[in-house]
Amino acid sequence: MTRVRAVSASTSASTPTAHPPQEPPLGPGSAGDRTRTAPINQPGEVRAPIVTPTVLEKPITLRTIARWVQQKEKFACLTCYDATTARWLGRAGVPVLLVGDTAAEMILGFADTIHAPLDFLIMLTAAVKRGAPGCFVIGDMPFLSYQADDAEGVRNAGRFMTDGNADAVKLEVDRSFAVLIEKMARAGIPVIAHIGARPQQMKLRGGYGSAGRTAQEAHDMVADAVAMEQAGAVMLLVEACPNEVSQRIVEKTRIPLIGCGGGPACHGQIVVLQDLLGLTEWQPSFAQPTVGFGPPLIDAAQKWIEKVRTGNLGEHPYKMIDAERERFQT
Repeated sequence: MTRVRAVSASTSASTPTAHPPQEPPLGPGSAGDRTRTAPINQPGEVRAPIVTPTVLEKPITLRTIARWVQQKEKFACLTCYDATTARWLGRAGVPVLLVGDTAAEMILGFADTIHAPLDFLIMLTAAVKRGAPGCFVIGDMPFLSYQADDAEGVRNAGRFMTDGNADAVKLEVDRSFAVLIEKMARAGIPVIAHIGARPQQMKLRGGYGSAGRTAQEAHDMVADAVAMEQAGAVMLLVEACPNEVSQRIVEKTRIPLIGCGGGPACHGQIVVLQDLLGLTEWQPSFAQPTVGFGPPLIDAAQKWIEKVRTGNLGEHPYKMIDAERERFQT
């Protein structure tokens, strides 16, 4: 998935809403536990509020998501690339996290998604799962990790499941990939078929764009969706397409459909987290920020700069006992 600029009003997705969690506290040694020396409070010092670590009551699985679809409950998804952020998103009750190839843009600073290395994404996927073990974590198979050879693609998908501890893998595909999806399904790998706008083909198509905006394109997308379900895909993801196309896919298939600018007909909605937090320079119309984290981040950094400049670092927490100090100073 990517952040497509050329999107009409008909492609806007509804704002993602987190599925309400029921969460018991974490115990020592869990993903939210962190042992360290207690902080020393300084007069007048402002500290962040303490949030009780919590996790989803039960791990989110494919059965959970299928039940939501059957009960017509919409579910929220977000991209995530690290354990710390995953822990907070899990506490918020976000049930589905995608370790997307957008890490090439958000983490590595590239202008597109095709520069996300396979080993890098597998490592990030494992980190996100450690941070949010109760969330359904999707590993995004990067450019050329499955397109060149089916056997290589199955092996790489398997690495996401074993080394990355992913719950499913996502591939950008059309119906020409049906045989590969069948092989992955036969191997026991849950596949999410990403159809419509496919950012990994942006060089071939001369840039990013939307999909399904002509009758022929729309029919092709629906045919791709049906073929992917028949091949064994457990879920679909559509990107940057009119809501009418998503609605037709919902009518023609029985598996969950996630939209990234795919319209409100989709069962789930996903956006890039950094867009939602207002940390990117530009956001697509379907992923407008809900908060502005940029200015607070600047403010926090500037306060730290001033603390260092003035030496106002507070009481130093590491001290020698008197006897050792005397021995050291003699």
